[in-house]
Amino acid sequence: MNWNIAEFTASYGTAKQIPAGKLPEITFAGRSNVGKSTLINKLFNRKNLARVSSVPGKTITVNFYRCDRVDFVDLPGYGYAKRSKSELTRWQELINGYLQSDRDLRAVLLLIDMRHPPTANDLQMVDFLIDLEMPFAVVLTKADKLNKTERAARLAALPDELPQYEDLTVIPFSSVTGEGVEELHTLIEEITADDGEKAHEE
Repeated sequence: MNWNIAEFTASYGTAKQIPAGKLPEITFAGRSNVGKSTLINKLFNRKNLARVSSVPGKTITVNFYRCDRVDFVDLPGYGYAKRSKSELTRWQELINGYLQSDRDLRAVLLLIDMRHPPTANDLQMVDFLIDLEMPFAVVLTKADKLNKTERAARLAALPDELPQYEDLTVIPFSSVTGEGVEELHTLIEEITADDGEKAHEE
């Protein structure tokens, strides 16, 4: 996969607006301000492909990016307390509508801040993905902000914090040091490679 040719393609505010998927999809999910936009920019070696905001809850749309016949989907962050009830309802309908629609969704990359235990919303999302039998991996963001002792402590605690931990793929990530980028590239290429090969054959 040529990671340097990604482009923004579309943004949708309701589930009904999202067209049927025609390509394999990789989806990013996580709480507000966990670093999804930063991760997307790092994966594609771009500074401003995804807009990074210091304001939690800024992204309230489903944003699509395309790279090498794979769609990458950035879901709006969850857990932002200052949203109104109507906004929260729209958010739930948007997320649930997307995840439960008939799409070629290969995996969800669930971002969790490595500095802290998973939040109640994180655990709810894990349970939701397990119930849907949706393939997913956990990406531990902001890994560079921990020293060695803190990092070891957080990694040691995770098996007791995350359901079905022994079956999960867990990848520490840092946009500062680049940790996890190569591992994520490899993971994504493996689960989308068959379609890429078919595309070249056609």
